Amino acid sequence: MQPQAIAISGRAGGSGAMIRLAWLAVLTAAVLLMQAVSAMARPESLAPLAERVSPAVVNITTSTLVEGRTGPQGIVPEGSPFEEFFREFQDRNGNGNRPRRSSALGSGFVISEDGYIVTNNHVIDGADEIEIEFFPGEGQPKELLPAKVIGTDPNTDIALLKVEAPAALKYVKFGDSDTARVGDWVVAMGNPLGQGFSVSAGIVSARNRELSGSYDDYIQTDAAINRGNSGGPLFNMDGDVVGVNTAILSPNGGSIGIGFSMASNVVVKVVAQLKEFGETRRGWLGVKIQDVDSDLAEAMGLEKARGALVTDVPEGPAKEGGVLAGDVIVSFDGVDVQDTRGLVRQVGNAEVGKTVRVVVYREGKTETLRVTLGRREDAERGPSSESGSGGAPGSTEKELLGLSVGVLTDQMRAELNVAGDVEGLAVLSVDETSEAWEKGLRAGDVITEAGQQKVATISDLEARVSEAKEAGRKSLLLLVRRGGEPRFVALNLSE
Repeated sequence: MQPQAIAISGRAGGSGAMIRLAWLAVLTAAVLLMQAVSAMARPESLAPLAERVSPAVVNITTSTLVEGRTGPQGIVPEGSPFEEFFREFQDRNGNGNRPRRSSALGSGFVISEDGYIVTNNHVIDGADEIEIEFFPGEGQPKELLPAKVIGTDPNTDIALLKVEAPAALKYVKFGDSDTARVGDWVVAMGNPLGQGFSVSAGIVSARNRELSGSYDDYIQTDAAINRGNSGGPLFNMDGDVVGVNTAILSPNGGSIGIGFSMASNVVVKVVAQLKEFGETRRGWLGVKIQDVDSDLAEAMGLEKARGALVTDVPEGPAKEGGVLAGDVIVSFDGVDVQDTRGLVRQVGNAEVGKTVRVVVYREGKTETLRVTLGRREDAERGPSSESGSGGAPGSTEKELLGLSVGVLTDQMRAELNVAGDVEGLAVLSVDETSEAWEKGLRAGDVITEAGQQKVATISDLEARVSEAKEAGRKSLLLLVRRGGEPRFVALNLSE
């Protein structure tokens, strides 16, 4: 920069110029200091981090005994004239029906000096033998160590293993995955494609990804994750585990920069239960729920779409605590409920047997209920207490809200196996140009409630429509059952 480019004005003269130059020097120093701090925050090499945590990362080899093939599959097509020839060839060489071993590779990491190891459930699922290989390092076992399974959780794809080592093992700690921000640097370690210990780096690309399960909370990263990385750790720059590498999105089986790691805050709870009980013990509320959209919120008088709408309450903790179908759960155990996914995770993380406060929105006001939670795993193993329902044409019909509805008769109940205590209106047909069709209503559905009141006759439904219009509602809330599964639907009253 040329000095003469600095303009000096006013009567301050030379002293003013000196002041301006002094301020410029201060600003320049501040910029240089910020750049230095930024350079310190971003190390030029990840080698120190890799050297520190790598002794706790392990390769996992599993072996499974599988039955021998009954024919020459994979060699010649079935029915080929050469099939018999190759079958005789296999038999002569002892390869006919002889059992054989199938091997697979994965990754894991040590979480305690006494040999507890975390990996994915799918890495060890069905394995007869599990062997752990440690990354070469001072004090780490040189030979392969057999591992036993302490417990597994298919819902989060987490497994806990244990090895008996001759000395204390080096291990890593879990970090707080909730503090991981999009854009933060992360490092993945493991055994990709059977190539042995490998390190890859990237950033957190997204948070709170849901793939398939009710308890999913995945961190998305562009750090290279391939087959064999499953079960390995995802580290933050402090060397703490913030995720367990689990899945990739790829059209060809290789990394394209979209990998998923189960968040450590989920894993920590699962591992603690597997270590203590050998299985998970999740809380169970005992309700069927659906999200509240803007139409449902308006129909129910909620200020905004939030919470989880209860569609059914079978026998269980919620029913004993006074929860009703049509309630909107807005708070659970002191935490606001945003949607169904949030509620499922909150309940699952709660302690079995704990009595919690459940705040519900009911008929225009909130009520606080006390519910003692059961155990989800016990409920899933038990018989279902819910009855099926259906619908079919009846003798009386009415066109309402884009629907043709009829009253359930005894003959219809028998033909469609509808429980005798189910009352409502059968949907006979749906106008394909209507909002009802767009929202998924179909012939055979049964409407059991309208405006959160039971309906048994067409006049009941007409009365609910009139009441909603008189109250200034833009839509009417229906409780619809299909194949035993209830759900709420809000239909526009202008239909």
